[in-house]
Amino acid sequence: MPVAQQYAMQYIHALTHQDYKILRTFYSRDSLFYDKTANVKYKGARHILAFFTRAHSGVLEYRFDVDHMFNNGSLVVLIGSYRLRGPGEQYGKPGKVIDIAVPGVTTLKFDMDKKRIVEHIDLMDYQTMSDQLASQ
Repeated sequence: MPVAQQYAMQYIHALTHQDYKILRTFYSRDSLFYDKTANVKYKGARHILAFFTRAHSGVLEYRFDVDHMFNNGSLVVLIGSYRLRGPGEQYGKPGKVIDIAVPGVTTLKFDMDKKRIVEHIDLMDYQTMSDQLASQ
């Protein structure tokens, strides 16, 4: 497996296991997280980690099932589904435990010398997420 893909898998593992100590090592003050579908951007380790901490609050299970992964140098593209299971309050379903799988594409651009994220872009299928929530 190419080094960039190894970094990507280490990063995704830290992200989905909510290991903010390890995740912090992947960011610099210039790192950018961009949820392109929601048009939300965060720049810098502190802001990115604060966002993920809020977004993952109370999540019981979080993983990324990779269907395809490829890279071109320091750019890694991951295609798959983010699976979330947790309290429904955050998703408008109070008192329920929700279980959803959100298909998406995550692109990660690395500074290979420093093993840092330059840019993390998510393009998520929020319509599928909305449909799944409506059925729960």
